[in-house]
Amino acid sequence: MDIDDLKSPEKGFQPKTWSETISYDTWEIFKVMSEMVEGFHKLTRIGPCVSIFGSARTREDERYYKLTEEIAYLLTKSGFGIITGGGHGIMEAANKGAHFAGGKSVGLNIELPFEQKPNPFIDTNKLLTFEYFFVRKTMFMKYSMGFIAMPGGFGTLDELTEAITLIQTRKLGQFPIVLVVREYWEGLISWLNNVVLPQQSISPEDLNIFKLVDTAEEAVAHINEFYRNYALKPNF
Repeated sequence: MDIDDLKSPEKGFQPKTWSETISYDTWEIFKVMSEMVEGFHKLTRIGPCVSIFGSARTREDERYYKLTEEIAYLLTKSGFGIITGGGHGIMEAANKGAHFAGGKSVGLNIELPFEQKPNPFIDTNKLLTFEYFFVRKTMFMKYSMGFIAMPGGFGTLDELTEAITLIQTRKLGQFPIVLVVREYWEGLISWLNNVVLPQQSISPEDLNIFKLVDTAEEAVAHINEFYRNYALKPNF
């Protein structure tokens, strides 16, 4: 099948008229604005928070789940709220740790074709649901004072590299990024050091944007140590 077949009414996509395109795009702009306004309105009042990311597929009986729960608990006891993507797996573990520590538990859920359901450990007044990934990521970056990357897949890599890129290009204020579980991330770090850096695609100092640790205590200590030296302030 060639491209002309795909364009035919019987076999595939039909091109939109100019008026249909303008109408759709205009309506979509208003939906984006609505999500932005709601996110800013709710999140601007929650205080200092750390975002925790990782796989939605991690089971409750796995060590990464328990490690995440411990990190969130300790961060909450240090005075931070916890922001997650609102789903299950690592996200649920993080919200659970914050919930049982008596702190703020925020969930930024996303509408997906297979319907990601929010986990039950999010504060009822701190749950937002987004249609657009880019709006959701804006909320993570704008309202996080730190970033914990647990083992995860493409979504975790997307959020991690977004934060690193924004700090590298100075579009985002410097804040601590922690990669937890050395054995999981060391392949990526090795590739950056041995392939990307020699090609001069990044600078040596770019590798200092994040820190690699193994334990909950190390992760929380890095966040706390950063803010002993730098004042809490908005990211951008």
